[in-house]
Amino acid sequence: MDARDIIIAPLITEKSMAGTVHQQYSFEVHPRATKTQIRHAVEAIFKVNVLKINTTNVGGKLKNFARRGMRSSGKQSDWKKAVVTLKPGQKIEIAGLNYFEQ
Repeated sequence: MDARDIIIAPLITEKSMAGTVHQQYSFEVHPRATKTQIRHAVEAIFKVNVLKINTTNVGGKLKNFARRGMRSSGKQSDWKKAVVTLKPGQKIEIAGLNYFEQ
């Protein structure tokens, strides 16, 4: 897999923004990506040094739909989250802007 295939998107939430104070950044990653692949992808894309990676598999939520008098249910896809800790003094910027610290 290519580095751009492993890192799908950054997670921009209140909890992930609070982690940026401690050089921790959250990403949605490919479900079959290993910690080593994630480390190499983050280092290649953002040109930073990674200290530690924590991963978790997040289960998809069950959803109910009502449309035209008919009820049905479905399930969102499962996904994988990675929390990447960088060396002190480093930060991630995307296109020259720091989206994580605003």
